[in-house]
Amino acid sequence: MATGVTEGALDPVMAVAMVGALGVGAQWIAWRLRMPAIVLMLAAGLLAGPVFGVFDPSRDIGTLMGPMISIAVAIILFEGGLTLDFYSLRGAEQGVKRLVFLGAPVGWIGSALALHYVGGLSWESSAVFGGIMIVTGPTVIAPLLRQARLNRRPAQLLQWEAIVNDPIGALAAVLAFEVIVVSASAGSFGLAAWQILRGIVVAGVLGWAGGWILSEAFRRGKVPEYMKVPVLFSILLGIFALTDYILHESGLLAVTVMGVVIANANLPSYTELRRFKEHATILLVSGVFVLLAANMDMETLRLINWNAVAMVAVVILLVRPMTVLFSLAFTNIPFRERLLVGLTGPRGVVLVAVAGLFGERLVAEGVEDAAFLTPFAFALVAATVVLHGFTLAPLARWLGLAGKGQPGVLLSGGSQFATSFAKTLQELEVPILITDTNRARLRSAREAGLPVFFGDVLSEAAEHSAEIMKYGVVLAISDNDAYNTLVATDLAPEFGRENVYQLGRAKQDSKRHELPASLGGRIVAQGRGYTELAGKMVQGWEVRATNLTEDYTFEDWQSQNDGGIPLATHSQTAGLRILSETSKVESEGEFKLIWLGPAREERAAASASA
Repeated sequence: MATGVTEGALDPVMAVAMVGALGVGAQWIAWRLRMPAIVLMLAAGLLAGPVFGVFDPSRDIGTLMGPMISIAVAIILFEGGLTLDFYSLRGAEQGVKRLVFLGAPVGWIGSALALHYVGGLSWESSAVFGGIMIVTGPTVIAPLLRQARLNRRPAQLLQWEAIVNDPIGALAAVLAFEVIVVSASAGSFGLAAWQILRGIVVAGVLGWAGGWILSEAFRRGKVPEYMKVPVLFSILLGIFALTDYILHESGLLAVTVMGVVIANANLPSYTELRRFKEHATILLVSGVFVLLAANMDMETLRLINWNAVAMVAVVILLVRPMTVLFSLAFTNIPFRERLLVGLTGPRGVVLVAVAGLFGERLVAEGVEDAAFLTPFAFALVAATVVLHGFTLAPLARWLGLAGKGQPGVLLSGGSQFATSFAKTLQELEVPILITDTNRARLRSAREAGLPVFFGDVLSEAAEHSAEIMKYGVVLAISDNDAYNTLVATDLAPEFGRENVYQLGRAKQDSKRHELPASLGGRIVAQGRGYTELAGKMVQGWEVRATNLTEDYTFEDWQSQNDGGIPLATHSQTAGLRILSETSKVESEGEFKLIWLGPAREERAAASASA
């Protein structure tokens, strides 16, 4: 019986499953290897598609691939808009405005010139692709910023520029494409300009209206909690489809505006909405990259010639830095921050998706060299992601715009124990910060010259003033078990659950007081609670570091320090490792054991009396 499936083709369900497996698998491997995920996603798509021919999206998925990519890009941009809280823009407003209003047109012109004179493309293809190249990839910028731990202002400049310029780049390509179509026909240029302006205005109005209506409905309880995400998705897709019908690609602008409106509506459920969208975006980004890479063929890849290589080099090393330096000239932004932003411009999924779309349309209009747009886009994305993925963190540290060396430790809760622990970590050159809502509890830390933040670690002030995301580990060690659990639960999605710890809770072994696994962090200090540790500190205990070697192992230390509480290990190669209840201390190699025990004088006296 005929199945209707082309010989050698995958079943559509199997094809979609392969996209998910390749995309998410590539992201997981990248996390394990500490590599830029987009590189492995592109490699996975290319290997499955043009190299081995196992998966061909056009053959296996068919006509649905185009709409799937368009909807995925729209959702990705909406999630990007959800991150644009105007409060977070403080200190970077002037720079963002200049990068958008000056940088976008200057970058468009510079990229078009590079494409024409260096890449050898026609003016038609150069104008369209130059507009697309305005975008700097929010889906790529976000993981790079987490990895590099940049200071707040340069991070905000890069993030806001990437998200705001994404729809602007797509619209610039629309504008250039419409001009080309009109110039090749007998139509009125004024009519085309009016259609474009109308589409932009309608997209902005519909995006704002959709965001406002959703915000008001959520705030007034018109939508039950379990239906908020489905309602959000439905309205998002409806607005995208409607505005895209009025002017193709204007839907990207509408969903971005909608995301920004919701982000600034101060909704109680905003955090949950944003986190769900982030999870969806991870799936969509990986899927889109795999689809686009697998849909390439060897003939298209062969179009990446020396002209493409030269064009990529000029865009990265000349056009991007000159655009940023020109846009941010005569501002209060220090030159080193301008230089970092100018040397950082990774491109991502929107560039590849829109380039592929307009490349096909230009070829249909008779612009033959537009077939180069897709391979040029892949070359630019691969080059920028690999380059910035491996150079952004060291460059930022060299310029003094990121946390140096190993990730720091954020201690939530001031106390004698926190001060002693932080002093030992600081002696090992581990960045630390102690936070507390009670100024008196920070007194010992201030007297010891340790960095402190007076305020709630969960507040927006902590995120912006203390720049808590520069730290890699959270220790919730206050005297309030419930607050420690809240801090660990709230910060776990941002820091990773494996990097969030808290003190043992009172009655934590009781079934009546047991919490679900989704709440709280990993238990530190071998399950000791605040009261027990505070009592130890009153008795004169202290946190210190002891060298362990092949000759003096962890077992030797245990035999001589009965009652000592191991807290962490530290080595030059592995860095800092906090010890949870289930952690095991290796006996091999050389490292420092950070532990809590009696002061040296008390130990000496105890040994003498024994």
